[in-house]
Amino acid sequence: MSVAAAVTAKANRITSIMNFPLSRQAAGLVVPFTFAVVLFFVISFFIPGYANINSLLSLLLLSSLLGLASIGQTLTIIIGGFDLSIPAVIGLSNVLFSLLYGAGLSAFLTIVLILAIALVIGLANGFASRHLQLNPLVVTLASGSIIFGAIWAGTHGEVAGSVPEWLVGLVSVIGTTGPIPLPGSVVLWLGIAAGILFLEHRTVLGRWIFSAGANPRAAERAGVPMLSVWMSVYALSALVAGVTGILLAGFSGAADPTVGTSYLFTTVAAVVVGGTPLTGGRGGYERTIAGCLIVTELSTLLVGLGLDQAAQQIFLGFLIVLLVALYGREPHLSMRI
Repeated sequence: MSVAAAVTAKANRITSIMNFPLSRQAAGLVVPFTFAVVLFFVISFFIPGYANINSLLSLLLLSSLLGLASIGQTLTIIIGGFDLSIPAVIGLSNVLFSLLYGAGLSAFLTIVLILAIALVIGLANGFASRHLQLNPLVVTLASGSIIFGAIWAGTHGEVAGSVPEWLVGLVSVIGTTGPIPLPGSVVLWLGIAAGILFLEHRTVLGRWIFSAGANPRAAERAGVPMLSVWMSVYALSALVAGVTGILLAGFSGAADPTVGTSYLFTTVAAVVVGGTPLTGGRGGYERTIAGCLIVTELSTLLVGLGLDQAAQQIFLGFLIVLLVALYGREPHLSMRI
């Protein structure tokens, strides 16, 4: 057998292993979504009066912000990377939008500028991680530190600015989107989520993403443009982090450089709780959607039980360790090829 034929055969084996039977895929989705529904009623038991439409809208609103921030974390984990710069990009976008809009720049131009900056950051992260063969944890941690440093150096810790009323309405529990009785951020999340799911399961780039995470060497030999895949994934991660930061500006009504800090921990929690293993090559954003609902509900339950932020992180930390241990018992996809 020629080298080309051997590589093709190995790539086909990757594809066949990734294409799990429909029943197994369904089971992987049914469990977390069922748990999310059950957890909603558990919260209703412990917190009287929780089971109402406003609580459901609040759950969807908070989940939408976490869900947008978790898109990049999901995809970078699938390709075998990680993105620690998400909180910094969220904070930068939050501050820039409030300051630039408050200084008189139009909202449209402000958003375009912020997303352009986020795109450059993401491309740089992907390029350094893949082309320079640097550990993505180190690369994104360093870029996040640089961004935070730039924010504090530029603002000296004093941030002001303003946000438009329509942005506040996008992240309001009582807000609607035309005839749709849902806040704008929820509708935006659903639209972007549909696009991400289409990307994962119906495009060449989506197949490349899973192949890159399943077995990088085999994927590269099969012709997958690894550098382009990594740069695309990290660029997308930064873009949705930028969108999240803009929405959070409307949510808080003011600039806050630290607004994205909690999203480092919760995005990882959402990915893991949803069922995407940290070993890469498996999972998907549909699982992260369920993970976002569960993490938001758990946070609500813990707050309702009187636990502070530190106790919540301890609880979620133990949950992540437990789930990682369970997922880690199954060998990585590349070990089964």
